[in-house]
Amino acid sequence: MRIYKYPDRKDWPAIVGRQKKGSPDSIRETVAAIIEDVRTGGDSKVLEYVEKLDGYATDAAGLRVSGREMEEAEAKVSAGLKSAIMTAADNIVKFHAAQLPRDIVLETSPGVTCTQKNLPLGTVGLYVPGGTAPLFSTVLMLAGPARTAGVSRIVICTPAGKDGKISPAILFAAKVCGVEEIYKVGGAVAIAAMAYGTETIPKTDKIFGPGNAYVTEAKQQISQVCAIDMPAGPSEVLIMADDSARADFVCADFLSQLEHGKDSQAILLTTSEALAAAVAEALPQQAALLSRKSFVDMSIAKSVIVVLQSEAEMVEFSNFYAPEHLIIATSDYKKTVGGIRNAGSVFLGNYSTESAGDYASGTNHTLPTGGWAVAYSGVNLSSFMKKITVQEISEDGLRKLGPVIEAMATAEGLDAHANAVRIRLKEI
Repeated sequence: MRIYKYPDRKDWPAIVGRQKKGSPDSIRETVAAIIEDVRTGGDSKVLEYVEKLDGYATDAAGLRVSGREMEEAEAKVSAGLKSAIMTAADNIVKFHAAQLPRDIVLETSPGVTCTQKNLPLGTVGLYVPGGTAPLFSTVLMLAGPARTAGVSRIVICTPAGKDGKISPAILFAAKVCGVEEIYKVGGAVAIAAMAYGTETIPKTDKIFGPGNAYVTEAKQQISQVCAIDMPAGPSEVLIMADDSARADFVCADFLSQLEHGKDSQAILLTTSEALAAAVAEALPQQAALLSRKSFVDMSIAKSVIVVLQSEAEMVEFSNFYAPEHLIIATSDYKKTVGGIRNAGSVFLGNYSTESAGDYASGTNHTLPTGGWAVAYSGVNLSSFMKKITVQEISEDGLRKLGPVIEAMATAEGLDAHANAVRIRLKEI
């Protein structure tokens, strides 16, 4: 574990080693070929890729999860896990339901009424990873808010195993969220199918969900024909800590993020050299006990500990990095969080583990990575909605506002715009 002590501000970019850059040519070209195949070949190409990439053969009808499969999956989920999933789903829906926006009706000037209406999206596609870790929690984070927003059609794509089966927990979570339209398709193939539609899989208006490098690249490539939730990349956490923090807790949060994959990153910012040393010493001890130690061993090489002069400098570094997850374990964390401007989701105090946000506290775990938190929010209820503005202008309203519009249009050289007002004013 690399430890940097009191580095200059100019060295921060090199320390984190993170740059916004496109996918390697090999991934970009592979994904482009898949998208074109699915766009032009529909179900037949999807089926070819399912057999080639997922390792089992099926027909078009077999792509969709049946009611019987849903029942069989539910029977395989333990009572304890069912209870946990339902509790988490309830918390997620509660928090997102509180975000329901209100319509705005405002008379901006006499006789001029402007309205903003909030409407749910029509059809959304949710991608749920199902490879090394079947993320049934992602179903809750996406389908729950989509249903709460009033989306009329929710489609889930997730890869099946070589036996053609999907994780029972994923299917049970979908049932809890009221989603029945689930397809056994993964990776860039799924993204292409939901973007363009096939004979079996519907075209969607917006695609949500995390994934590997191929999924991320596919979402970027189809974003000109289908909306996506946000740019996404490897998982990351930044922890700000002082002497009040516990080294074992910091280590645990480091590792919970690093086990996501080989490209994940964890950063500790601290004003305590003693804490830095304690964390560096404890990390390999905790890592040795993990089932996904192979991922941790690779991702820990990208992770660093940075000792800084002050809490103010930690805040500045954090805002520069714009982390997906930010844990603030300082003695006065409520004051510290006031300076945070760039972060996907923030966790306050020694007991607010990032795992809570990943699963059950109620906030969403689909968050901007790679520094995109400077401009993007995590998924929220508004992600599944759109806004339409409406205006109504009376004769008296146009009589007062018309000259303003006419003067501006004339100044821009747009005579037809001006005439559209002028012809009405003459009638009035």
